[in-house]
Amino acid sequence: MACGRTARTVVGVMTIVGEPRRLGVPRAEARLRFETELQERGSAPRRRLLVLDGNPAFELSPWCGTCQFLFQRLEGAGETLSLAGMQELLAGQVSELDDGILVAFGSLLPEGDYLPLLLRVEPRLVNPGQDGDYFSNEQVATWGPDQFWGLPEHPRTPYYRTFETVIDDTAHLYEFAVPMVPPLWNNRERVAEYVEWMGQGVVPTAVAVSTLDLCQPALSLQSTDEYEHWGLTHFLLDGHHKLEAAASAGRTVQLLSLLALDESLSGPDDHRRLGALRSQSSLSRGARNPRRPA
Repeated sequence: MACGRTARTVVGVMTIVGEPRRLGVPRAEARLRFETELQERGSAPRRRLLVLDGNPAFELSPWCGTCQFLFQRLEGAGETLSLAGMQELLAGQVSELDDGILVAFGSLLPEGDYLPLLLRVEPRLVNPGQDGDYFSNEQVATWGPDQFWGLPEHPRTPYYRTFETVIDDTAHLYEFAVPMVPPLWNNRERVAEYVEWMGQGVVPTAVAVSTLDLCQPALSLQSTDEYEHWGLTHFLLDGHHKLEAAASAGRTVQLLSLLALDESLSGPDDHRRLGALRSQSSLSRGARNPRRPA
């Protein structure tokens, strides 16, 4: 059964936005959950974390609101979260926000409000410090390098850039798909199978839990391009081989995302804008003419 949704479509871009859903299991039973690490009782929060099986898997953007946008892989990110009962269904294109899929993957997450998104993406694999790295380019242009290390922030993982678009003159949306394990760990034969299937027109579906973090820089003498960064980050639960295959073959995949509303550094008004923003043509910062998604 498909849940209620709002569909917005433009040429080459498919976006289905559902209504917020209450999903998940009691916090103690969730394999993947968000936590705030404290220095000591009564102190300010130190790190905002995505935790897998009790171990810190990713450090996320700080709570301060003026700090840099961040996802940084930690030692606890060493396992994918595919569900055996979902593999056949997700091997092809999913046309609706299927309740069975949402509830199944919701069982990995803590009880909370989630906004289901069904997106079409053409992922591009990026290595930190190399061509196309957000942290070495767009982020440095706004915040400058880290004030202690004198270097750009480092995600400690290859990741996928999937979409970006202009919000207005003062804000820009960047979208990322972040694997729980690096593509180097993927099974080569499995990746090759997906490349072959995609060449035959198959559009498989990946699943992620996501956050939307809005990061507005304070005044900085090092900034050459100051504006608010909207970071829409999809942490892959299922689909690691699919994303790598699509990136290597220049193909598209679907991404079924559960946006964690309670855990994002954004509010209801921002969440309501996502469908329209995500259905725009992909535009780089400062671009005036539409281009294909990166």
